[in-house]
Formats: sequence, structure tokens, C-alpha cells
Amino acid sequence: MKRSLGILGLVLTLSLGLVGCSGNDEQKKDDTKDTQSKTEVVELNISAAASLKEAMAEIEKEYAKDNENVKLTVNFGASGSLQQQIEQGAPTDVFISAGKKQMDALDEKDLLIKETNKGLVENDLVLISPKDSKLEGIDGIKNDDVKKIAVGEPESVPAGKYADEVLTNLNVKDQLKDKLVFAKDVKEVLAWVQSGEADAGFVYLSDTVNNDKINVVATTEADTHSPITYPIAVIKDSKKVDEAKKFEDFLLSDKGQTILEKYGYKKIAK
Repeated sequence: MKRSLGILGLVLTLSLGLVGCSGNDEQKKDDTKDTQSKTEVVELNISAAASLKEAMAEIEKEYAKDNENVKLTVNFGASGSLQQQIEQGAPTDVFISAGKKQMDALDEKDLLIKETNKGLVENDLVLISPKDSKLEGIDGIKNDDVKKIAVGEPESVPAGKYADEVLTNLNVKDQLKDKLVFAKDVKEVLAWVQSGEADAGFVYLSDTVNNDKINVVATTEADTHSPITYPIAVIKDSKKVDEAKKFEDFLLSDKGQTILEKYGYKKIAK
């Protein structure tokens, strides 16, 4: 009888031990799940004007310092092309355009979270030439030795639209129309001028920062083109609205604005 009781006690002890181990295992699984949920990476899809490429590289690094669980995936392109992609359902959380026209078009189609549609920065439009060029002043593009003038496509590239306005307001558009060559975005304009494929081109001042392969011939006068404002907004269909708003707030913060100023952008006057 004593032996039977002893065996029974041993079985109970082992059973309790197994239950305890099972409980510990379950607790460990729960703890692992909590840890994974806390460190789960959130991917934000940013559609940004091509001219922002250099600035965004530093912004990504700076933002990651305090937001290790957020991965920024940036799609650069002409603002008009990005607008069309968003209209066609491309996964986008934040849009940064180089012109209001594209952002306004999305707003009219109710594709934006309205309160997030804000001005981010301003820019200047400049005339550039290859490094070894002797071109002086905007009037110089009328000279016979200037064969090709690179500009962005006015319908899809804001810098191209601003350049078109400048040439129209200076009453030289008709005179120069046979010299104009059209690029898919402002970075292509820059590349053509750098390589000498074009004798001159219109880009943003921000495109020329730390670039020793071109000359900045002239800065266009503000009254010759529309205000160059870069708007930002969160897309209504975003599945990560809170994180998208947080990133927008960072860009509008003193830290974000300081980085953008470093790359030639200007704060919007209050």
C-alpha cells in the first residue's frame, strides 16, 4: 500500500512539473510575441519629386535614429508621373510634389487626408550650363552657340512648367522653341547639362548644391514664374496613417527643415 502511495505521489509530482513547464513555455511564447510586435518594422511608401533625392538620403538616416522600426521606401520621379501612379492605386503613404498643380489634382479627387496637405519648402529656378561653358546671363541662351536648352516636360515636370513660364514672360519662347529639348524629370535635365549633351538647362537651385560639374548662370526672377512651393500630404488610402503623419511632422520640424535648407531649400515664410 505504501509503495502504491509513493508511486502515486511521484506521478502527481511529475504531472505538476510538466504543467509548470508547459505554463512557462506558453509564457515565453507570449513574451516573444510581445517583443516581435514591439519591433515589427513598418514600411512607409514615400512618393517624392526627383529633385529631393539628395536631401531624402540624409533625411532617411536621421529619421532612422529615433524610429528604428520604420523603413522608408522612396519612389522618386516627376511629380506628374507620381500623381498619376497614386491615382491608379500605387501603394503610397506620403506624397511630396515639386508643384501645387499635382497635389491639387489629387485633392480634387479626394485622395488626400485634407488636414495633412501642407506647404513643405520653397525653391528657386536657375539656369545652368556645363562647367567649361562661357554662357553669361539668361539672355545668353539666345546666342547661336547655344544649340540645345534642356527643360522638363511642362505637363508632368513642375520645373519644366516654371521654365516655360520664364521663357514666355521674357518673350523668348517662340525664338528658342527649336532649341528646347524635353526631359522626363529635373535630374535628367541636370545629367544632360553635366555631360554637355545640352548647352544650358533649367533646374532647381537645390539640384546645384555641392555640384562642381556645372555653372549656375543665373537665378530666375520670382516674378517670371509661379511660386515654387513643394507641398506634402498623407494619402487617404494609406494603411499606416499615424506613422505617415509622424514622418510629415518630422519634415516640418526644425530638424527636418534644417536638413532641407542644407540642400538648397527654403522655409516657407509664415
